[in-house]
Amino acid sequence: MAGSTRASAVTDRRWDALRRAARARLAPFGAAVLLAALVVALAAPLLSPHDPLKQDLGDTLAGPSLTHWLGTDNVGRDVLSRVIWGTRISLVAGFVSVAMALVVGGALGLLAGYAAGSVDGLLMRVMDAVLSFPALVLALALGAVLGAGLAGVLIALGVVYTPTFARLMRGQVLAITARDYVDAARALGAPGWRIAWRHVLPSATAPMVVQASLSVAFAILAEASLSFLGLGIQPPAASWGSMINAGRGYLQQAPWIVFGPGAALFVTVVGLNFVGDAVRDALDPRLRE
Repeated sequence: MAGSTRASAVTDRRWDALRRAARARLAPFGAAVLLAALVVALAAPLLSPHDPLKQDLGDTLAGPSLTHWLGTDNVGRDVLSRVIWGTRISLVAGFVSVAMALVVGGALGLLAGYAAGSVDGLLMRVMDAVLSFPALVLALALGAVLGAGLAGVLIALGVVYTPTFARLMRGQVLAITARDYVDAARALGAPGWRIAWRHVLPSATAPMVVQASLSVAFAILAEASLSFLGLGIQPPAASWGSMINAGRGYLQQAPWIVFGPGAALFVTVVGLNFVGDAVRDALDPRLRE
């Protein structure tokens, strides 16, 4: 029995080592995808070969050609240009919504961890209530209430991801404030705000950054889902989700309408996941051991 247990432990360690090695090799790919997406988003006006909103009813559902590399959609708009401009919307939705959740959730978690008592209990019960709903279902409900558009998407996704950061920050605060150097700072008369600024926040930064890096990809996917269902970015704005929704009715006769935004969404989400894994491996001390 002991021999089989040791063999199982060795096998688990080997699989963990293989997974870490695979993530390390894929990290450059993820970084390249992220860099390319940022360049495309920032330089969309320069890289876009056509106006993404311009319709040409005489050239609808045209296949890929030298003029339209990814073809045209059902109203003659250039698919490649719309994919390029959709990159900007996707990155804004992903990064801004996660940044909002990071700031608000971090502040609430810091308050809950420091205040303790009834304040901690109330805040965490609210966070638990939000977390009890599936993320996409809650985002859909908030999107329906807030209305379609980029602002509604950002607020909805920010609310959905806030509890994750709040609970993470609270856990970090409780763990850090129990350490000896924090007790020593209190004994020397350091005020609470100084302890939070000098000791708690720097120590809690790494886990929050790791969580943020892993959340961006899911936020981009959630925005595409909302737009696909008609509760996010609305046409004629170029959103990958709404483009996929518009093209699904022409999937057999013009698959390029769906292929362009679908491939862009897939590659971006996978690349960002690799980046998130690399950040976690770099900042999580348990994975460095």
